[in-house]
Amino acid sequence: MIRRVIPGRACGTVAAPPSKSAAHRLLIAAALAQGESLVTGVSPSRDVEATIACLSALGASVHLENGVARVRGVDPAAGVKERILPCSESGSTLRFLLPLCLLSGEEITLTGTERLFARGLSVYEDLCRERGFLFRQSADRVTVRGTLRSGNFYLRGDLSSQFITGLLFTLPLLSGDSTVTLTTPLQSGPYIDLTLAALRQYGITVQRPDDKSFFIPGDQRYIPQNTAVEGDWSNAAFLLALNDVGGDVTVTGLAEDSVQGDRVCRAYLEAIRQGTPVLDVSDCPDLAPILMTAAVLHHGAALTGTERLRIKESDRGAAMAEEIAKCGGEVAVKDDIILISPGKLHPPADPLCGHNDHRVVMALTVLLSLLGGEITDSEAVGKSWREFFDVMAQIGVKTVETDQG
Repeated sequence: MIRRVIPGRACGTVAAPPSKSAAHRLLIAAALAQGESLVTGVSPSRDVEATIACLSALGASVHLENGVARVRGVDPAAGVKERILPCSESGSTLRFLLPLCLLSGEEITLTGTERLFARGLSVYEDLCRERGFLFRQSADRVTVRGTLRSGNFYLRGDLSSQFITGLLFTLPLLSGDSTVTLTTPLQSGPYIDLTLAALRQYGITVQRPDDKSFFIPGDQRYIPQNTAVEGDWSNAAFLLALNDVGGDVTVTGLAEDSVQGDRVCRAYLEAIRQGTPVLDVSDCPDLAPILMTAAVLHHGAALTGTERLRIKESDRGAAMAEEIAKCGGEVAVKDDIILISPGKLHPPADPLCGHNDHRVVMALTVLLSLLGGEITDSEAVGKSWREFFDVMAQIGVKTVETDQG
């Protein structure tokens, strides 16, 4: 779908959307608790819906209405309801839930888009093959079978924190203690902090003897709770960046003491306004598209720790560089650094491509709120924030959906 963005100045106060990252974790923890839990503040993005669908396939009961999820938990080790888990495009869903599929000993298939599986599952593939488990992957699915036992697990910390999170959800349920040792430095550490916070809320203990290891006592049980999803710093960054195109927007509902890594967005955007900073995005890769937009509007910037942007919903660095160039900006994408130069910007002659990436679409919308223009793949925003364009309209940035450019 093509969406035309009409230039306009954003103005007003808007609440941050609920955190998709927190919602995944709280829903999974609730689904592992034997009893009924309530999770409030759940926004039904496509990724969150994928997690709910998969938890239901495992046997949990999840009823979502008006932002409140009523969850009755299940023991995945006792067997699953369905043997196909539809992960859609959600990397969090796939990587968080795959280890839970290794509790029952049943053969279970997790499905999704080809782009999702192109992002890689090497950590779990190695884990399964080392233990003699079935691990069979094709373009749009992976099938696993095995019965996970407690013990020592060695993982790379620089591929994705989602693999670590998946094990941290699963290992407390095993008989016997386990350790997870990182063989390379951890990236996206704040996402692990989010996981540990969710586990604590549901009564699970994980110890961190040092920054490279986790000790997980076995024979634990998740305890039903009533929890709330906090505001999302990741998506709030796009609202805050509207002030870089002449807007006057205040965002509410954000916890300043949140463990979300993307809470640095406010400081990073201010640094871009003040000069030409060097900003490390290794712990907050989802901010890269909007930081690139802000940098080209001001004095430029350098983003480091960008290598993993290649394995997101799109190759985010290259995608943003390509689209910003259509507007007169200049971006150089190198191995682990992106250099953004200020440019004389102009409306694009042709539609910008959203690259089927929700964060690219939202970043380009902010840019086009100044320049005007069109974006393809605009429906990709539904992956994390279905109401994005409605919220933009409420604060003065109008868009028109059209089938033709």
